[in-house]
Amino acid sequence: MQAHEADRTSVRKLLDAAQRNLADAQIAELSADNRFDAAYKCIVQCAMLGLWGHGFRTATSQPGHHQTAIQCLSLTMAVPQATVIVLAAAAQCHRLCGRPRAAGRAQFVPGGSRQAAGAHAGLVEAPAT
Repeated sequence: MQAHEADRTSVRKLLDAAQRNLADAQIAELSADNRFDAAYKCIVQCAMLGLWGHGFRTATSQPGHHQTAIQCLSLTMAVPQATVIVLAAAAQCHRLCGRPRAAGRAQFVPGGSRQAAGAHAGLVEAPAT
């Protein structure tokens, strides 16, 4: 972990990106791979926002920085541990087989990318201004 002071503009941009990815994860016309990838991105973006809100960020040069951010959700955003376990499993699936298909890699067809990203959809609702 590294100390990080996020500015309002950066937070807004990441929140907007998370909202777009959550919306994309719900588009039935997209392939399962792309929906899952959008859901995963939303999860990671929410986890990063949680860390930023507490003055930290993960070291992107370190392997597993996405997983670390997700595992901190129970501390940074009071996400129930049971949900964190599901989100961490989604991250593991993404790492192993959920990215868009590469040559020679089997395609992963998620059963609930929308549910994974939307498990805590309130995390990406814009704050009242």
